[in-house]
Amino acid sequence: MKKLQQLLGITFVIFFICCQQQKKDFSGSKPINSNDFFAAFPPINLPVTIADTNINSFSDTTSIGLKAMEQFIPDSSVIPYSFNKKAVVHPVGSIQKAKEKYLLANFTIKNNTHLVVYVFNEKNQFMAAKELVTMKNNDGYFHNVYINKEPTFLISREKYSSDKKLLYTRNGWVYNNGNTFMIAMSDGNENTVKNNTIINPIDTLPQKNKLSGNYVKNSKNFIAIRDGKTPKLYHFFIHFENSDNCTGELKGTLKMINEEKGVYKEIGEPCGIEFIFKNNEVTFKENGKCGNKRGIQCYFDDTYPLQKKHKAAKKK
Repeated sequence: MKKLQQLLGITFVIFFICCQQQKKDFSGSKPINSNDFFAAFPPINLPVTIADTNINSFSDTTSIGLKAMEQFIPDSSVIPYSFNKKAVVHPVGSIQKAKEKYLLANFTIKNNTHLVVYVFNEKNQFMAAKELVTMKNNDGYFHNVYINKEPTFLISREKYSSDKKLLYTRNGWVYNNGNTFMIAMSDGNENTVKNNTIINPIDTLPQKNKLSGNYVKNSKNFIAIRDGKTPKLYHFFIHFENSDNCTGELKGTLKMINEEKGVYKEIGEPCGIEFIFKNNEVTFKENGKCGNKRGIQCYFDDTYPLQKKHKAAKKK
């Protein structure tokens, strides 16, 4: 009898533990306890470096629904990374400080992942958010974020130039009491090392279609438009530099949706550009988050006139 009672007691303890460890429902179909939500983000050992090449290896296997995220974070800070609410969210980890808590999460769709940090105060109230690194930038740079114990988020990009010189830009971001992220330090050599001549990577592509050509304000502010696979598709390359030494550069394909308007938007890419072709000019405007394609204090937003094509001299 005593052995039977011991066996029943052990069975009850095992059953109780299993019930306690039962997998939580993070789909968002029903309210989630805040303690359970924050516990889904394990502590991160700092310092740590997360790169665009290994971003997914930091994800936890737990999947969190967008509706669950929106129970604790305003949808305005979730939707930009949800790509029409089709993203899969995985917790990366948490950083606990005296007055703030930082949650890092990966948003993944169509083999592209965005790492985002969210800040909460002592009462677990949402305060700010910032994208840290993206898997697919398609700009020729290697991207990463280094997080120290403060924490400062040192976001870097680097690549080797054609003459084997390392070009880099590094910005250290910190959360401040104004409920936003700000740059605490900046370092780089691209402005001094980069050649003054801007290389147009699509310059040799054909430009026979109606809107193809070079739309130029000056040598450092221009858009090259080239023929795509169909008359409604065009390849483009934008480069701009403003008076504050803020630069932007983007290469992609735009689709014409009517005679004057074209749009650039790729699946899994938060950056979007709207183009209006009218009176031999192109006006372009940022329609999305293009922060990894330009400087912090400038945007894709300007109008450039069509450059007249030089006619080839006739042979006598």
